[in-house]
Amino acid sequence: MFAELNELLDASPQRPESGKFTLLRDTRTDGSFLVHHFLSFYLRAGCKVCFVALLQSFSHYNIVAQKLGVSLTAAKGRGQLVFLEGLKSCIDLVFGEEEEQPGQPSPLQFLSESTSDLKALFDFVRTSLTPNGSDSWKGPVLLVDDLSVLLSVGAAPVAVLDFIHYCRAAVCSQLKGNIVVLVHSNEDSEDEENELVVNSLCHHSDLILWVEGLATGFCKDVHGQIKIIKRVSLQLTAEPDLIQIYQYKIQDKNVTFFARGLSAAVL
Repeated sequence: MFAELNELLDASPQRPESGKFTLLRDTRTDGSFLVHHFLSFYLRAGCKVCFVALLQSFSHYNIVAQKLGVSLTAAKGRGQLVFLEGLKSCIDLVFGEEEEQPGQPSPLQFLSESTSDLKALFDFVRTSLTPNGSDSWKGPVLLVDDLSVLLSVGAAPVAVLDFIHYCRAAVCSQLKGNIVVLVHSNEDSEDEENELVVNSLCHHSDLILWVEGLATGFCKDVHGQIKIIKRVSLQLTAEPDLIQIYQYKIQDKNVTFFARGLSAAVL
């Protein structure tokens, strides 16, 4: 996890919040560093994590996590991390190599069916995060990287939004846990389905971290801009949302944040 981002969010693994839906949104850049931050943050916090990884392999996430001081292999071994390797599941389903357990369909079963029903994926999440008598984890966390992939492989926008709705009801409301979801976004894109999902998720999120590439193009000292939107308006108050804007630079094992125009290269 990145200490500077924790400071900006007033967050600490010693006191993780509960019942929050966090949306990670990237435009013209790669926001995956935020996924790695929250994955290591919640594992360090002692939370039970269900990671629906649709974009990269387990080895990729594990290599990055080790740089941040967390072992995903160890977390899986002690039952703290449930990892769905979406890439492998998709290939196995398409080529008929998926081995189903009796009464337990593949979480991505919709890929081999005529409908885009994501009920099997929701059942996987709910089963993974529902505590049993021996669990001692602080709270359940669902992490999805990234939701836009479901649309790309044929899921309908309504099915994706229904999936998130039921996950919020189960994880955030019933189990008092948290959800963190990454989506790709391009306001100039002709992909209306993706933008429909993104805009709907923004409307229901408690916290939005929106990273954007620089309008001026590539810069070796400033990799992008992050907009932190705390949805105060969701609390039925008359106060507007709190918005903070920073620029950032990604390093090998860290990410630094600074006010716009205050990069070390500029000063």
